[in-house]
Amino acid sequence: MKKFLILVAVVAISLAAGCVGEVKTYTDSGQTIDISVNQEFVIALGSNPTTGYGWQESYDESILELVEKTYKPGEASKQGMVGAGGVEYFRFKPLKAGETEITLVYKRPWEEPTPQDVTKVFTVSIR
Repeated sequence: MKKFLILVAVVAISLAAGCVGEVKTYTDSGQTIDISVNQEFVIALGSNPTTGYGWQESYDESILELVEKTYKPGEASKQGMVGAGGVEYFRFKPLKAGETEITLVYKRPWEEPTPQDVTKVFTVSIR
């Protein structure tokens, strides 16, 4: 399931790169996002809301603003494949200089957190 979601994310990001314009898109939580104040960026992660799962975000609202959260179905879903996933996009705007983290947990919102939940932590360095 994880490999499928990663593959869907990579394909969708490649296809959507022209739609995002000048805004940089990140998919790897292992790298630090170096950004300037007011310079928006996007985090894109594979998702399949038909299963009830989605990315639940948490971040410091005094440092970052979540401008937009969207979901775009993948190509297989657009072609009518039932249960196919897509990509969730989180567009953030840094409000002030500093360092912070964005934590995204892939889970069903009505369920209690478990150790099996997939968690991605993105470090953001704002200048």
